[in-house]
Amino acid sequence: MRGDYSGDTKGSGIEMKRTLYDKLWEEHIVRRQAGSDLSLIYIDRHLIHEVTSPQAFDGMRLNSRPIWRTQSNLAVVDHNVATIDRHLGIKDKISRQQIEALETNTSTYKIKFIDLQDPHQGIVHVIGPELGATLPGMTVVCGDSHTSTHGALAALAFGIGTSEVEHVLATNCLLLKKMKNFSIRLDGKVGKQVSAKDIILFIIGKIGIAGATGHTIEFEGEAIEALSVEERMTICNMSIEAGAKSGLVAFDLVTENYVKNRPLSPRGEKLEKALSYWRTLKSDRGAYFDQKLHIEAKNISPQVTWGTNPEMVTSFDGKIPSENQMKTPEKVQAFKRAVDYMGLIPGSPIKDISINKVFIGSCTNSRIEDLRAAANILKGKKKSKTLSQALVVPGSGLVKKQAEEEGLHEVFLSAGFEWRDPGCSMCLGMNADRLNETERCASTSNRNFEGRQGRGGRTHLLSPQSAAASAIAGRLVDAGSL
Repeated sequence: MRGDYSGDTKGSGIEMKRTLYDKLWEEHIVRRQAGSDLSLIYIDRHLIHEVTSPQAFDGMRLNSRPIWRTQSNLAVVDHNVATIDRHLGIKDKISRQQIEALETNTSTYKIKFIDLQDPHQGIVHVIGPELGATLPGMTVVCGDSHTSTHGALAALAFGIGTSEVEHVLATNCLLLKKMKNFSIRLDGKVGKQVSAKDIILFIIGKIGIAGATGHTIEFEGEAIEALSVEERMTICNMSIEAGAKSGLVAFDLVTENYVKNRPLSPRGEKLEKALSYWRTLKSDRGAYFDQKLHIEAKNISPQVTWGTNPEMVTSFDGKIPSENQMKTPEKVQAFKRAVDYMGLIPGSPIKDISINKVFIGSCTNSRIEDLRAAANILKGKKKSKTLSQALVVPGSGLVKKQAEEEGLHEVFLSAGFEWRDPGCSMCLGMNADRLNETERCASTSNRNFEGRQGRGGRTHLLSPQSAAASAIAGRLVDAGSL
């Protein structure tokens, strides 16, 4: 269905140039809501986990609603699962109930369920692309904000609330308002040891956590095109932390090579037909963007957060800012609260900050390339004796298997890290892996909010390379400093 755009010359024979987001949106419109700016959008893939789904299934059951399209749903346990000693079961009562509820609900409604014993089990935003459940051109939703990850495959992906989970189960549709378009272009090439995590942290530091509110971001330019799909996933994953609804990267040969031969990817003639469509999934030259930002990639250095949201970020050569650097009263207030919570002194160097724990994992940085990058830094070295714990948590059973086949687990174990089973783990304080009060963690996850990794815990976000380097040093350092 062709959409209505500002400036569209209907009947003139001139076709409006469209962004990638415009194309994905328009091609999924079921019906426009009369007298409003809302449209009913068809959802191709619904990913489900144990935390945001129980109430939705309860609603389905209470109203005697059937699943509209069973095969569009895929469920997995990841948030509450144990990453060690799984044979002992889940000790926390609420966590156990949520996992059991998902098992029961998926069995009742005949939804594909990946349980703890399945070799494909893992973090929902890792296994989706890994299995080919996420494909280019799809609309993908999940009751999880970091669903934006899947936009790396030129899919329109975004998080939804529990009531919307029920709506998708019942109708495979959502009533939505279209977002604005935001182009972020990275020209040139990044420097040595600058990762995708550093790129997105730099962007968030530049535009702020509300800089892309009401927008879908399309990441473009030479530096983006040079990234692997897994690296693009890291960037799209954290687009939500800049306020965006979704993050997108156009389809290209890199995407094509990634999606081929995935378990759920099309084969033969179906693949050729799909490719002819997928290759259209890029913004038209001259398409209109409501906002544009150009960044010289060479200006990006390894990044680390110091505060309690991702825009509180700097380079490793930087210092904790001072109050007079804050531009508004609201920023001053947030700054004061952040340095107090984090136990930091304004003006002190980042590299003077000692850490207690290191966490390598999460839907942001737990894929095989992330583990390779960290292992490359740790090879032949040991974590600092000052660290009380260092964890590596693979994003899926397949990632863990591949890492072990490559001997990466031996590198981590030799360096003094714990090698765990797949799950969300210490990304959030929802399972047994968490920080104690005032413990400070170098983490490859996506959020550094107060209490995110455990009540009173202090989180510094950084790349897998920098996390590994910090583990060796016992303080916040980037890989280039070793």
